Amino acid sequence: MSSKNIPREIAANLASVLHGQDDNIRKIVSAWIAGQHVLLDDFPGTGKTTLAKALARSVDAKFSRVQFTPDLLPSDITGVSIFDASTQTFRFHEGPVFCHVLLADEINRASPRTQSALLEAMAEAQVTVDGQCRALPQPYFVIATQNPIEQAGTYPLPEAQMDRFGIRLALGYVGAEEEARLLDYSAAEHPLDALKHCATVADLLAARDAATAITLAPTLRRYIVDIVQATRARAEVQMGASPRASIAIAQLARALALFDGEDFVTPDLIREIAPAVLAHRLAIDAQARYSGISGADVVRLVLAQVPVPL
Repeated sequence: MSSKNIPREIAANLASVLHGQDDNIRKIVSAWIAGQHVLLDDFPGTGKTTLAKALARSVDAKFSRVQFTPDLLPSDITGVSIFDASTQTFRFHEGPVFCHVLLADEINRASPRTQSALLEAMAEAQVTVDGQCRALPQPYFVIATQNPIEQAGTYPLPEAQMDRFGIRLALGYVGAEEEARLLDYSAAEHPLDALKHCATVADLLAARDAATAITLAPTLRRYIVDIVQATRARAEVQMGASPRASIAIAQLARALALFDGEDFVTPDLIREIAPAVLAHRLAIDAQARYSGISGADVVRLVLAQVPVPL
């Protein structure tokens, strides 16, 4: 392994701005390395925007933020061709999706038509406008947010779009001591103002290549598949996780191993990341849902049920 651990350096940079979020930072940086997008279900003011901006600044990458509203159009995200009278041609004006890190704030407030404009970008790192495919900058990373409380006037993400997000997390509120420290840090200036980049986009792409070289033993590949297939066999589940979930677990487990400075994936890494990958992909049966059973509960049952390879 390289003596320079890019994921850990980025995480340390983020920790200087976001206090008390080490575990979430570890997972989010690993998702970025793995090329998996992140959905944050959280309350306002918990640091979602700060996190996305800090990620981009940590590698000197281009950042964009879109505030999703009911009247937002797909072209407001992807861009639009405008006629240039001086040249008598149409000139394409890039939308905010053309960046390295996109914060899709309150994505469930936009119409399904606008939500779907992100599907191609998230899945293929490209957008099609006026019949022409345009590649997005690499690496391309989407952090989308939802407010779990305010549901009036929102459009829940369909299963197909939920499946595009590698992991779903909640930052949550920090402890009293950490919140008190925030008052001191923000007294003079915003912590982001002093944040410097600790790596480059090229470093991040190199880390992504290094993560793909991490060893994943055949027994652990089968362990991942067994976990995912077990979600489809549970009586509480109407629709289990897709093969895309298996791929996401494998990629994220490799990225976590890289983060830890290891050359191989362990069962513990798979078990660590599986709940964040699987819970939001499961459609829970109505009767089970009314009984209070959630996707996270099902994943815990599955992890307890599937034997861990020795």
